[in-house]
Amino acid sequence: MSELIIEQFMCRSDNFGVLVHDPETGLTASIDAPEAEPILEVLERRNWTLSHVFLTHHHADHTEGLALLGDRFNLKLIGPKKSMDKVGGIMLPVAEGNVIEWSGHDVKVLETPGHTLDHVSYWFSDDALVFAGDTLFALGCGRIFEGDAAMMWESLEKLSALPDATQLYCGHEYTLSNARFAISMDPENAELKVRAEEVARLRRDNLPTLPSSIGVERRTNPFLRAASPELKNTLGMSDASDEAVFAHLRQAKDNA
Repeated sequence: MSELIIEQFMCRSDNFGVLVHDPETGLTASIDAPEAEPILEVLERRNWTLSHVFLTHHHADHTEGLALLGDRFNLKLIGPKKSMDKVGGIMLPVAEGNVIEWSGHDVKVLETPGHTLDHVSYWFSDDALVFAGDTLFALGCGRIFEGDAAMMWESLEKLSALPDATQLYCGHEYTLSNARFAISMDPENAELKVRAEEVARLRRDNLPTLPSSIGVERRTNPFLRAASPELKNTLGMSDASDEAVFAHLRQAKDNA
């Protein structure tokens, strides 16, 4: 099994485009399709042919490029079973617990609803990669549009349970604003302070803040730390449930 090549680049105003390429088989997958033109530019520069799209959810900023890419390539669209009434052309509908064999690599499907009801994440378990779309961000999480706090917290717990070394890729470059909020909620977190400074430096240099890792997120992302006694104490919520702390954090971020 060959080592996968990951190419990450910007689409739209703040979306990440991500291509996953297997040099042994020549197969190339796009994680979502936020915008066709940047994806096509990278494919041409790399001399890759797009073979698959892994769709995380139905929002337009993750699906806008599908039509043009589908016209250009003989694509296999993999996506949530729950997206089939919202996104046309899904050839392999997936749900919780499914394992896809892609180019000799196992891809485990995790249902991670909350941002939307149909959201899934893709865990390349043997490659220590997870593509979490708009559920988990670096130092943040997605807004809750279709689910509720309990649903989103369960999804985040599922992602937080992945091995520490798992590299995290997500749908947007929101890390700088997320870092400011995280510091305001968790000001005594020494590792978070160091990370926030690094994020600020990266953005000053116009460099991406991703990938992150599950281990780093578990220690510094306040939304994954809702169960932490230290964070609960800082928030004055020592006796609150983990879900209640998460809901408090999400509402505070929405109002920030």
